[in-house]
Amino acid sequence: MKNMKTRTAMWLCLLLAFLVGTSAKAESITSPDGQLKLNFSVNAQGEPVYRLSYKGKDVIKPSKLGLELKNDPGLMNGFILVDTKTSTFDETWEPVWGEVKSIRNHYNEMAVTLNQKAQDRNITICFRLYNDGLGFRYEFPLQKNLNYFVIKEEHSQFAMTGDHTAFWIPGDYDTQEYDYTESKLSEIRGLLQGAITGNASQTSFSPTGVQTSLQMKTADGLYINLHEAALVDYSCMHLNLDDKNLIFESWLTPDSQGDKGYMQAPCRSPWRTVIVSDDARDILASKLTLNLNEPCAYEDVSWIKPVKYIGVWWEMISGKSSWAYTDDVYSVKLGETDYSKTKPNGRHAANNDNVKRYIDFASQHGFDQVLVEGWNEGWEDWFGNSKDYVFDFITPYPDFDLKMLNAYAKAKGVKLMMHHETSASARNYERHLDTAYQFMVDNGYDAVKSGYVGNIIPRGEHHYGQWMNDHYLYAVKKAADYKICVNAHEAVRPTGLCRTYPNLIGNESARGTEYEAFAGNKPFHTTLLPFTRQIGGPMDYTPGIFDTKLSFLQGDHSFVRTTLAKQLALYVTMYSPLQMAADFPENYERHLDAFQFIKDVALDWDDSKYLEAEPGDYITVARKAKGTDNWFVGGITDENPRTSTFALDFLEPGKQYVATLYEDGKDADFEKNPTSYQIKKGIVTAKTRISAKLARSGGFALSLIEATPADKKIIKKWK
Repeated sequence: MKNMKTRTAMWLCLLLAFLVGTSAKAESITSPDGQLKLNFSVNAQGEPVYRLSYKGKDVIKPSKLGLELKNDPGLMNGFILVDTKTSTFDETWEPVWGEVKSIRNHYNEMAVTLNQKAQDRNITICFRLYNDGLGFRYEFPLQKNLNYFVIKEEHSQFAMTGDHTAFWIPGDYDTQEYDYTESKLSEIRGLLQGAITGNASQTSFSPTGVQTSLQMKTADGLYINLHEAALVDYSCMHLNLDDKNLIFESWLTPDSQGDKGYMQAPCRSPWRTVIVSDDARDILASKLTLNLNEPCAYEDVSWIKPVKYIGVWWEMISGKSSWAYTDDVYSVKLGETDYSKTKPNGRHAANNDNVKRYIDFASQHGFDQVLVEGWNEGWEDWFGNSKDYVFDFITPYPDFDLKMLNAYAKAKGVKLMMHHETSASARNYERHLDTAYQFMVDNGYDAVKSGYVGNIIPRGEHHYGQWMNDHYLYAVKKAADYKICVNAHEAVRPTGLCRTYPNLIGNESARGTEYEAFAGNKPFHTTLLPFTRQIGGPMDYTPGIFDTKLSFLQGDHSFVRTTLAKQLALYVTMYSPLQMAADFPENYERHLDAFQFIKDVALDWDDSKYLEAEPGDYITVARKAKGTDNWFVGGITDENPRTSTFALDFLEPGKQYVATLYEDGKDADFEKNPTSYQIKKGIVTAKTRISAKLARSGGFALSLIEATPADKKIIKKWK
């Protein structure tokens, strides 16, 4: 009898479990092309669960969603599904600037409303499924029992299907300026500490924490990218890996009190994104991040223009010159320190004669602007002291005649680009922002490079926390009031906000060319950035270094780990509407034949075609200059030499073009002979095939310009 009772109880439990499980109705949608499928359900514990598959194979295994709240039961479990709405959206929009003239925004959407009965409150999780991936976000409608709330942690999971190869940098609340590591997911823990290199401000948080955008490749050739889109009034998301179960979980950046988000309904989170394909080129071509952002916020965008510039910058980065005017001052108090009574150090780069030299070069070679760093008072005492009132952004040094230089530039058909280093004192920058922007307008500046080097003030805040993310966007929107474009360095990594605010014309937010003068970048670095950092938007990488050995420096020093030809290729492979020719004028004057490509290459494009791609190995891309039939192609490789062979079938059939190929020389090598290059020219058509040899950490650049009748008479057919 006892066994009978036991069996009866067991069957009742199983029946109950079955009924509970089946009461959680599963919902699903597919991508417009049917290749991706999303499943959503609420499990027996009332936890939201999603699953993503591609061509019938799991990309994300069943993964939980939810948020942990401060002093609150949280939004983790106890939910029932009360409503599901599905819809389809299809539009084509034109970016103000971009890789292509128009972008199709086509997705199927499923919005599930969940009720948490014990707390009598609802949330909605919105899923959008594109042909190239998934976006999902949390939405919090206005309601009695969920009005103001504080996020303790977001627990969005991404359960991996295996021990994938990943290209990652350490999770950090304050910097992305790390070299990438390629490893299996299971190897991250053992490698992470060694991947953390020194920076002016850094805060790592976990032995398995990594940053987005995270690029991975599965054993069976699937490419998966995890990131976020539309980061507004929220904390930046990192990923923490449970390396026993191979599950990534969101990890938000905290504020000075350890809290991770102050929310007021109605509100929503950023989109969490999964881009997926079995072709690496599709990852690079994806516009999912941009599509998940809101349309342009400005009616008039005529003042927003792509910019090709040079600048007084590399000579300070490389150690040849200084930002500071004098070595006599150890403590600066703005408005009190009298620089007219100090002795110039003779190394200050932002002086009238030197700036005029750069202006002359820019004018001669058709550049739009000249960036000048170190022009304003305070550089003797700007960093490392947690100094609040560090710069005023309007007072020049004695040897920088601002009005004269702007007039000189204007007469030469060039503009000066403003530089605002905040020394991470965001409070001070906001204190001066209107005055600084009006000063720019009054003096003919229309673009600014801002910087946030050091630990954030207000003290205890982080570069990627909610408070600072609000600050960066505030500065961009305020700049639009003055018709100013912003290029923010050390700011939070981009998440596609340049669609909504296209005067956000550039960002650094990763390890750029400057590190070539410090410790160097790995040869595969620029084959990864388009798969990682640039998934969210363009990067001001500052390419174009021709003297890669930095021969003007004495003693032991770093060097640029590329060939000269690879530096040319970066203007095409590293997309940006803001491109700098970063080297000294005299280094370009020694190689004017190669410099011609930098002069010719466009900044804005009607079309882009990724011809070859493999993360960490190589990229070849062709782009069509906006409003013309001219094309430019760039190809780069890692530390392994290779040959790139491709057809020009993207050209207009029946037309002839002058092809100019800038290629690594036969003896080129990024360590032994980086400046060896060769230039080949010939007439080509859409039927022509090109073969280019790339040296170790080498590259090639190719211009394809419509042939004139005169060209056809004097230039031979391509062989």
